[in-house]
Amino acid sequence: MEGIILLLIGLGMGYWLGRKVGRRGMEEEKVGLIEKQATEKKRNKEAILGLMEEVQPQMTNQHLEMYLGISDATATRYMDELEKEGKVRQVGKSGPGVYYERI
Repeated sequence: MEGIILLLIGLGMGYWLGRKVGRRGMEEEKVGLIEKQATEKKRNKEAILGLMEEVQPQMTNQHLEMYLGISDATATRYMDELEKEGKVRQVGKSGPGVYYERI
């Protein structure tokens, strides 16, 4: 009987430790993914400013989608952030006529 109890305790502890170690690995992967996304975002925003300076001074979301291979939502988010940072300004309110200029 004691052997069965010890076996059950051992199995329970093994299960608990396995989950704890597994979670730690997942957290490390998550941190790595977040860092990778932040680096990619920074690189894309720098690329946008470079494109506006060297290639196309008036940039639309469609241009960004084409040049960087990003979605319309991502292009909008990047331009909103650059606008809040004071690096670009939006010309037009909404729709296909909207474009951005570097400040």
